[in-house]
Amino acid sequence: MTDKYLASLLGQNEKLVLTARQHTFILLSAIAAEILVIGLIMAAVTALTALLLPLAAFGYLLLILPIAKGTYDFLNWRQLQYVITNRRVIQLSGIFSKKATDSSLEKVTDVQMSQSTFGRIFNYGDIEILTASELGANNFRRIANPVRFKTAMLDAKEGMGYGEEPGAGRTSHSDDIPAIIAKLDGLRAKGVITEQEFQDKKRDLLKKM
Repeated sequence: MTDKYLASLLGQNEKLVLTARQHTFILLSAIAAEILVIGLIMAAVTALTALLLPLAAFGYLLLILPIAKGTYDFLNWRQLQYVITNRRVIQLSGIFSKKATDSSLEKVTDVQMSQSTFGRIFNYGDIEILTASELGANNFRRIANPVRFKTAMLDAKEGMGYGEEPGAGRTSHSDDIPAIIAKLDGLRAKGVITEQEFQDKKRDLLKKM
């Protein structure tokens, strides 16, 4: 089910392809401390109930803080969404104040995925989207099921007609590579990425020409 805010961002004839979030490990790591505190408070309350009822009641009041913090962390995790439509990729965040960052599929020049050993086991990873815009790259960290996300995005891009032969009237992918290398070089000059990162990305892009 599409939430109302996301639905309000969609243009005419724009359709959702996939909505993803960070892996549940991210949520569990965020609320682990709160769960531990709640457990300790409950244990203390149980021990104090038979001895001193007022202190036990005070312990129940203390539960409000970790529960509120855990709820806030859960909502933050739930509201951070990575969305693919038939036109663009959107990153949404924020509980009350909202932030939406999107990249047109038309400007996506390369998609890179990386998974650690644990990421392969538990099915999470990082997706880096290189674009021909001034921003250069978008990073989606520890996203759940990254293979499905990457495949869905590439299929959506191809569905726009970018899987056609170069003679069909669209710019070929290889023609975009010098432009994205130039953008990355600008990011390197500004210190946004390191020299090693620039060289690695440049090498990967040149292999695609």
